[in-house]
Amino acid sequence: MRKGIKERCRRVVVKLGTSTLVYPNGQLNLCRIEHLVRQLADLHNRGIEVLLVSSGAIGVGANRMGFKKVPATMPEKQALAAIGQGALLHLYEKIFAEYGKIVAQVLLTRGDLDDRIRYLNATNTLLAILAMGVIPIINENDTVVVEEIKFGDNDTLSALVAGIVNADLLLILSDVDGLYDSDPRLNSSARLLTHVGEITDEMEENSRNRGSSFSSGGMLTKLKAARMCMAAGVPMVIANSEVENVIIRVLSGEEMGTLFIPREDRKMHARKKWIAFGTVVQGRISVDSGAVTALLKRGKSLLPSGVLRVEGEFERGTVVAVVSPEGKEIARGMVNYSAEELKLIAGKKTSEIEEILGEKDYDEVIHRNNLWVDN
Repeated sequence: MRKGIKERCRRVVVKLGTSTLVYPNGQLNLCRIEHLVRQLADLHNRGIEVLLVSSGAIGVGANRMGFKKVPATMPEKQALAAIGQGALLHLYEKIFAEYGKIVAQVLLTRGDLDDRIRYLNATNTLLAILAMGVIPIINENDTVVVEEIKFGDNDTLSALVAGIVNADLLLILSDVDGLYDSDPRLNSSARLLTHVGEITDEMEENSRNRGSSFSSGGMLTKLKAARMCMAAGVPMVIANSEVENVIIRVLSGEEMGTLFIPREDRKMHARKKWIAFGTVVQGRISVDSGAVTALLKRGKSLLPSGVLRVEGEFERGTVVAVVSPEGKEIARGMVNYSAEELKLIAGKKTSEIEEILGEKDYDEVIHRNNLWVDN
């Protein structure tokens, strides 16, 4: 599989975390940034399309303003993001220009991906930038987005970008060597997992740690990103940015860090990628065990007879989560009926819909073509 990266990788997304870009004291790690940019430029010279997802705007802003750590209040964080974003792009632009490369800034919000039309527009813009031979530098728009600052979503953003552009690899660089079977800071016998084919609940539980004082992520957000990539059919590697020539070595097929391997049958249609990962769910539909089997094992649509309970307020055409009787999310899909309508027809037969609602536009609550199943 590692050799396959070298042979098949023609488009790569690289994510740099705040801990990679700044020292623990908040100062920019200029030597490492220059070293990583040089490797990205070299990949580009080889004919590999490169997309860079970069954190660090808040950290750079904090450094410029003399903060020893990121402040607690949201307005201050957003102000530092506004200060740091321009400075960070200027630094990237200057270093990339030394190697004859042109960069483009792309700032995204969750709302850009939540709406189907805006999602497609973002996709087309990124592909157009790549077609021009330009390297897009992508970041969540920290200045206006609360969720990214609070939850450290750039790992998730990088996975979304990898799916959007059908990347051949997502490489997340951080201050760790990869995923261990336990916390190496607490257990000297912790073992690095070089290959992962399935993300377990135990892995996620062992990874509930925070990042540095200038970052908001950790291994848990990286595992969530890996889960998204594996579902979309995109390999992902977590590696240590401190390793010399780490990008070149990973892309050359060297066994380094942790490789998350998707199943070969996990290639997703663009529409289902958006349903699964591009949008925020607007509600939850609890279904019975029979519906769980029909969705997971038989590839069926969701019918009203299998619906137990409806949570939240949503309209037709929005994306909701489908959960088992135990409360575990098993699927996401675009609903044909509003929450109010679903509450009336929950548990009923398809033949009863028209009598209850006065009309019947669809037999299914969610058609299988508009349904992503987590199996």
